[in-house]
Amino acid sequence: MPENFISIALAGNPNCGKSTIFNAITGAHQHVGNYPGITVEKKEGFAASDGQSVKVIDLPGTYSLTAYSLEERVARRVLLNERPNVVIDIADAGTLDRHLYLAVQLMEMGIPFVLGLNMMDEARQKGISINLELLSKRLGIPVVPTVGRTGEGVRELLAVACRTAREHAGHPWRPRRLSYGPDLDVALVEMVSLIEKQSFLTALFPARWIALKYLEADSEIIRIGRGADEKTSSALENMVQEVTGHLSQTLETYPEAVISDYRYGYISALLRDGVVSSPENARNRMAFSEKIDKVLTQRLIGPIVMLAVMYLMYKVTFSVGEIPMGWIQAFFGWLAEFVDGIMPDGLVKSLVVSGVIEGVGGLFGFVPLIVVVFLFIAVLDDSGYMARIAYMLDRIFHFFGLHGCSVMPFIISGGIAGGCAVPGIMATRTLRSSKERLATILTAPFFSCGAKLPVFLLISAVFFPERGPLVMFLLTLAGWLVALLIARLLRSTVISGAGTPFVMELPPYRLPTLKGVLIHTWERTFAYIKKAGTVVLAITIVIWAAMTYPRLPAAESAKYASDEEMQMAALRHSIAGRIGVALENVTQYAGFDWRGNIALIGGFGAKEVIVSTLGTAYSLSGNEEENNENLIQRIREDQHWRDNTPAAISFLLFVLLYSPCFMAVVVIAKEAGSWRWGLFSVIFNTLVAFAASVVIYQVGRLL
Repeated sequence: MPENFISIALAGNPNCGKSTIFNAITGAHQHVGNYPGITVEKKEGFAASDGQSVKVIDLPGTYSLTAYSLEERVARRVLLNERPNVVIDIADAGTLDRHLYLAVQLMEMGIPFVLGLNMMDEARQKGISINLELLSKRLGIPVVPTVGRTGEGVRELLAVACRTAREHAGHPWRPRRLSYGPDLDVALVEMVSLIEKQSFLTALFPARWIALKYLEADSEIIRIGRGADEKTSSALENMVQEVTGHLSQTLETYPEAVISDYRYGYISALLRDGVVSSPENARNRMAFSEKIDKVLTQRLIGPIVMLAVMYLMYKVTFSVGEIPMGWIQAFFGWLAEFVDGIMPDGLVKSLVVSGVIEGVGGLFGFVPLIVVVFLFIAVLDDSGYMARIAYMLDRIFHFFGLHGCSVMPFIISGGIAGGCAVPGIMATRTLRSSKERLATILTAPFFSCGAKLPVFLLISAVFFPERGPLVMFLLTLAGWLVALLIARLLRSTVISGAGTPFVMELPPYRLPTLKGVLIHTWERTFAYIKKAGTVVLAITIVIWAAMTYPRLPAAESAKYASDEEMQMAALRHSIAGRIGVALENVTQYAGFDWRGNIALIGGFGAKEVIVSTLGTAYSLSGNEEENNENLIQRIREDQHWRDNTPAAISFLLFVLLYSPCFMAVVVIAKEAGSWRWGLFSVIFNTLVAFAASVVIYQVGRLL
């Protein structure tokens, strides 16, 4: 360990407050990336303690270190391959019996670690008292109480972790040996003897830990073992097969279940005799969260409350965000007018005004509304209500061939708006059934993600200025309905198969911290702004070029009586214009004109580009007076869109449902294991969207 550098890994179950502790330790000194070769998010932060620099790695939330899900494999690989100096294991003080399961596995691995008992305030409110000194003595590790949302004990936790790292520096890991009963203990002795005799993987892992992984049928360790020494691995697998057969005959069980039972028995013994106690009335009293859940997860009332929360979110978003949105749009309008007045006519001026300011500037105008949406999402997530939504929808999901764990990927993808399909698709790794996971991956892009929000907000402002919240609410419901129907279709045809049971621990309700909510809101907003200023800007410039070249010949330009007619002809003459006009032969049945077609083509790259492309298209084809108007006014006054509500609804539905953006397609191909599924999502989703839009438009015209 370098003299002034300590590496700390932050581990813990989902919903234990680990992210809150991470934010409290690192503050703004953190960055987010991906682990090499995979798309699991990697969060690292930096801090200082007693003059030493500290790097903190926020491991994916995991209940276990057995490789069931990708998150569990990633967490374990970081511990075993990167060898942090110390681990801080965050546990919910109110449910220690469940959260210590991960701690036991860390003990068996032998890695130095500190136990952080988080949410001590909630434990005290429930009447639970914990003898920290006795618990620390029985575990043989430091135990530090914390309240992550207020920062209580966080600095002490960091200091204790650093001290533990220094004490263990230069020493090998010391695995704890637990007893697993007469059958497994005998087998473990034989397996460890063979592993040590052959030096089988012992340079990488502790011998007894390897034996336990073989008994737990850990596919990753078995694969590594076969690659390292197939003969030894085969002998170990035969030993496991023998003990498995014996347990099946005598106890009607299997090694993994026995290991789990003994670990929980060990935890139960740890917490006896005064370690954890609570008064009789506290044990008999229904917890506050359980009382609330009696209402919020009730079969009839729960869904009604959920829908009301969603509608309220949109209502507040439009009410609060409308004024600053007007300010930003006015600023970009002034900026376009100012630049138009000081720059000489030519292509550079066209690029700056029509391509950059009118294009990307129109997108930035919706930042205030996006911020409010992300703020709501952060509050709902941090409060624990998102988990209740997953719990309520599980019964419905099983009917449509999905798993209850599919709810969270859907929500992350934009199930309550403002999400993103990319992390939503990644979140499907928690599903153990490959077919349920694939169905979730393919249907996640149907939701109203943050990239689609500016389009919805724009069209709503044009056609439904007084009913924006209702439009957004109905689009969200439409995304859910289509995703579930398509999931049912896929699970009944190309990816049919039996479902798996759903088990979920509901975290207690918590009052979100201002710091946590602001950090989560800023992370999402910054990602939106960064994308608008980089990816969207680049695509917008490319589309501007496609809408500018080839130039209209001078002889042709002279035929037009006004600049407006000439600019419209020039846009039609361009590459993008020709494509848009050609597609109009088909898209007219859905109510799309040629300029809308150009924008939708740009949306294949990123959905935000639709707004910027419309801004550029109307800027290039308008007169000077129109260029001083904002995009909402231009679309409202356009002949195609004027009094054409069916076309507006059709356009909104198409944007909601058609092909995922390029980045999402790449992730679909990677997560599904084949580019075939990525191409399938592009073609299938676009066909579904077009069919729905044609029906809506044609029926709307008849009505």
